[in-house]
Amino acid sequence: MREVGLSITAKDIACAETAAGPNGLVVFGASGDLVRRKLLISLFRIYKRGLLGEQFYLLGAGRKKLLSRQFRQNTQRAIQESSGDISIKELESFVSRLYYISGDYSDLSFYDSIRAKAAELDKKHKAGGGVIFYLAVPPFLYSTIVERLGSTGLSCRDEPDSRRRVRLVVEKPFGRDLQSAVELNNKIHQCFDESQVYRIDHYLGKDTVQNILMFRFANAIFEPIWNRNYIDHIQVTIAESMGVEHRGGYYDTAGALRDIFQNHMLQMLALVAMEPPTSFEADHIRDEKVKLLRSIRPFKLDEPDKFIVRGQYGPGLTNGAGAVREPPLLGYRAEPGVNPQSKTETFVAAKLFIDNWRWKDVPFYLRTGKRLAKKNTEIAITFKKVPHSMFIPAGLGDMPPNILVLQIQPEEGIFLSFQAKQPGSKICMSTLNMNFNYRSVFGGDMPEAYQRLLLDCMSGDQTLFARQDGVEVAWQLVTPILRAWEGDDSNPYEYPTGAESFPEADCLIESDGRKWRQLSKIADLNK
Repeated sequence: MREVGLSITAKDIACAETAAGPNGLVVFGASGDLVRRKLLISLFRIYKRGLLGEQFYLLGAGRKKLLSRQFRQNTQRAIQESSGDISIKELESFVSRLYYISGDYSDLSFYDSIRAKAAELDKKHKAGGGVIFYLAVPPFLYSTIVERLGSTGLSCRDEPDSRRRVRLVVEKPFGRDLQSAVELNNKIHQCFDESQVYRIDHYLGKDTVQNILMFRFANAIFEPIWNRNYIDHIQVTIAESMGVEHRGGYYDTAGALRDIFQNHMLQMLALVAMEPPTSFEADHIRDEKVKLLRSIRPFKLDEPDKFIVRGQYGPGLTNGAGAVREPPLLGYRAEPGVNPQSKTETFVAAKLFIDNWRWKDVPFYLRTGKRLAKKNTEIAITFKKVPHSMFIPAGLGDMPPNILVLQIQPEEGIFLSFQAKQPGSKICMSTLNMNFNYRSVFGGDMPEAYQRLLLDCMSGDQTLFARQDGVEVAWQLVTPILRAWEGDDSNPYEYPTGAESFPEADCLIESDGRKWRQLSKIADLNK
């Protein structure tokens, strides 16, 4: 198999970016890990790019007692550890806009203090009254904070144009099932209009996920074949080589179906399968995604293993890189914070059908799991084989199909396999890979997803954020499976760490005469 490289020229690049306007950012949970590792570093990189204006401040709010000076020092240390190429002058200018206030999230007086401090900082930094409330806290605190923001008037304002100037950012998970998602949305809507709400799914901030839209709708050559007439099936994979690590306590209450499948996987499925939106506006795109999610055929729960399979990793001697480990790596039930009798799934494989004109009878195979053979996130579109081979006399009666792979991470790129003649013999054919790799073409590492999402939130663009109806439709599909598993006395199928898959998950796709793509050989597009 040969590889063909691609290149770009400067004249081919069309770029558009919107800078953040004046904004105040009030971050609840500011002393937590997410804020330190992701949000503050991403904000600094936006600031370095000149997209975060001078009329900006960040007020961290948390239960941990810290002085603003300590909060700045912690931030400066985290940013310096994340990158060596940092201007001290820029860094000091950025952290000078950071402040901190501590209190109890349930105490109304804490919100009065936030109001007073935000008003002071708004005047000092000329932020124009705009404020974004960011909930970087455990989900059980969402309702409490939203209620307090409403009852103290921080969200439900009477001033004109307040909806445009006050926003709420909510991290996933957006509920645990359909009922809790509806309850959370109702609680939010008591204080915030949907136009003010930004539900973050960090996968949608990845450039390679956004590229699905560009790839499909900026190139006329793909749309005519993007349907049931030419596509045999589509595989969506989110595989992780790591286990639950330090998240055992949280993960044991969630599982792969809630943690990955209901949000990340269905969002990527919607992007790859939805109809063309009328424009690149937020609600036009989100309308089409919701229409697609509504078209997914509900699972047949009387024959669950034919449509969805759950697994749980056991102990093993190899990690995701294939290296032998002694002593063996722990199985899921032996991980810290995990119930030793846990039935929580760490792997889910599913077969979906979309009941609309474009995708009638085309199977979509989705799988996600931890402690697998390789870290890999991709969407693989397998086209139908040629209807008749003229090369049968030369022994080429069954030629491999063309496969288009949208590689999301870690080796971001696009790969297309096709057949071509090799020089030499009269008939000598081989599979060529046309390979576009982001790093080799554009250079450097991919931007952190939170940079995109934070900038869009501050500029008022909801395109990459989940909408209420989309969240509830996704839960409507998944909740019956959760209920069925909760009422099932059987355990998930066990697979060893470092596995490609396991027999029951293989049967899901092999019963249709197809195979999962090999995680350990992601560069081989014929696998």
